Amino acid sequence: MWNRPLAPAGIMGHRMTSTERLMKRSRTTSLLLMGAAPLLFSACQREPEVQEGLYTSVETCARETGDKASCQEAFASAQKQASEQAPRYASQEQCKTDWGDERCVEQRDSQGHSFIGPLMAGFFMSQMLNNRAGFNSAPAFQDRNSGWQRPTPGARPDTSNAFRTGNTGMTPVNATPNKAVTVSRGGFGSRSSSRASFGG
Repeated sequence: MWNRPLAPAGIMGHRMTSTERLMKRSRTTSLLLMGAAPLLFSACQREPEVQEGLYTSVETCARETGDKASCQEAFASAQKQASEQAPRYASQEQCKTDWGDERCVEQRDSQGHSFIGPLMAGFFMSQMLNNRAGFNSAPAFQDRNSGWQRPTPGARPDTSNAFRTGNTGMTPVNATPNKAVTVSRGGFGSRSSSRASFGG
C-alpha cells in the first residue's frame, strides 16, 4: 500500500485566527466604502429643491402650494416691502407712462413720505420643499404692457424720499402667474422641473 504524501504544513486544516478574520473584514469594508464614495459625494452635491411662484392672491397661492399660512405671511411681507421699494414718481402722468392709467396711486412709506407709485399687483413666494417653516417673498408690479416686475433682489428699502426716473430699481420677471414651480436652486427664474415653467 502506498502511503499518501503529507501536505505541507499550514495548507491542510488551517484555521483563521481572530486577528486574520478582523483584517479580512477591514479590507472588505474599505472596498465597500471606496465603491460607495462617488454615490455619497454625488448625494452631497445635489442642490436643494425650492418651490416658488408669482401669485395674484393668497387664495391662488394656497391652492398651488397647500400652505395657506405661509401664503398669508408672504403676502403681508410683500405689502410692507412694496411701500418701501415701489417705483416713485412726482406726478400721476409720469407714473402712468410706465404702469398704465389704473395702477398709479398716492402712497406713503414707513417714514411717512408721500409719493405716486404703482399698486402691488401680486407677490412672489419661494420656500424649501423640505422645510416649510421659512420662505422668501417680494412684491410684484404689472406694467402698462402687462409685464411683471419686482424690486431688484438685494436692493435696500428707499427712505430718501427721492423720486426716481422711470422704473429704476426694478427687474423684469418672466413668470406665469399662479403656477407653483419646482426649481433646483433658490431665486426666481432658476432651472425648473415638474409642474410649470417661468418661461410662460
